[in-house]
Amino acid sequence: MSQLNNLDAQQNDPSFANIWQELKWRGLVHVSTDEAELEKLLAGEPVTYYCGFDPTAPSLHLGNLVQLLLMRRIQLAGHKPLGLVGGSTGLIGDPRPTAERTLNTKDTVSEWVGYLQAQVRRFLSFEGDNAARMVNNLDWTAPLSAIDFLRDIGKHFRVGTMLRKDAVASRLGSDEGISYTEFSYQILQGMDYLQLFRDYGCALQTGGSDQWGNLTSGTELIRKVEGKHVHALGTPLITNSDGTKFGKSEGNAIWLDPAMCSPYAFYQFWLNTADADVAARLKVFTFLTRAEIEALELAVAERPFAREGQRKLAYEVTSLVHGVDATEKVIAASAAVFGNGDLTVLDEATLKAATSELPSATVDAGGLGIIELLVASGLSESKSAARRTVGEGGAYVNNAKVSDPDAVIAASQLLHGRYLLLRRGKKNLATVEVAAS
Repeated sequence: MSQLNNLDAQQNDPSFANIWQELKWRGLVHVSTDEAELEKLLAGEPVTYYCGFDPTAPSLHLGNLVQLLLMRRIQLAGHKPLGLVGGSTGLIGDPRPTAERTLNTKDTVSEWVGYLQAQVRRFLSFEGDNAARMVNNLDWTAPLSAIDFLRDIGKHFRVGTMLRKDAVASRLGSDEGISYTEFSYQILQGMDYLQLFRDYGCALQTGGSDQWGNLTSGTELIRKVEGKHVHALGTPLITNSDGTKFGKSEGNAIWLDPAMCSPYAFYQFWLNTADADVAARLKVFTFLTRAEIEALELAVAERPFAREGQRKLAYEVTSLVHGVDATEKVIAASAAVFGNGDLTVLDEATLKAATSELPSATVDAGGLGIIELLVASGLSESKSAARRTVGEGGAYVNNAKVSDPDAVIAASQLLHGRYLLLRRGKKNLATVEVAAS
């Protein structure tokens, strides 16, 4: 995460003189407790704040990235973050608007806690006067008996108020209904805030605006039990300018784990951002200054064909999540696939990710004649069409032109011992994998 580690210069940016106004400018404030008090709080002495992440999957995703970068911004302004991964709340599951969650085993959740903790750590600094801390709510819920939970915590919650929470209300009106397990989730999250208030003096919780009911369950619990006022901040749910859901690619979530979403696919997701969404994405997902973002916004408006904003957005966010080296490999792969680079320098994972959406075919080691390859890959309809392509100078293997229709590709030319990238003309591409003999 070298890109994050190089953000010290950002602390000298005038925008960090008033972090609250900076967050508002970036579109990160949708709902909050008393705004004037929050602005005053964040402009004063270092404040301890937290955000929670539940291990309901083995990786965080783009929605979580909003919160991770928000935490980092507030830390850069001098405040002290607590990264909570919910070893106990992950066993329950935050109520979804539509249906009950499938409960994962304790062993699975414990394993995922470790994965998510590692991801959260990459976005925060654990050094200096305002070093981050990692916490796990299983540490204070596991020793608690059901009787103690009901007497000490449950008595402060009113069922009528709990029923009015958006997620609960939507489920009550559905055929699915809601279990007592998920109904109790907001009590557990409220208890987390109380525990962190007592242990660390935590005075601010952040989360998505769809979590507002859970966030305020904590502020209300602290007010009732401790007689203190603390704060909550809900970020807007990010949607695309056309109203579609952000963070999905052909129905799949964009995960932060490279094993679940390759750096190449991650980069391409950002590169495909619509012009109308670029400025908003730059504000939320990068640490570029206002001047830099405004310049890119102007470039998108005046020279949309150049896609300067999208390329900068893709570079910055991919570097934050996967590192600069992986991002530069992705860019090199994109260039190489379209004939502007050396395919042999790409590692196998990057090559496969970069060519994953191309037509593909599998051939045996005896079918490496250029004519056979063009037909097998579908780039040519027939052997006669393939011969015309070669004769006209339009056939390429691994970006090298093949001029002899009788040419046979040598085993030494196979990428990683089994792949070939074929091209007909400038834009028609396909891959071939040579089956092991």
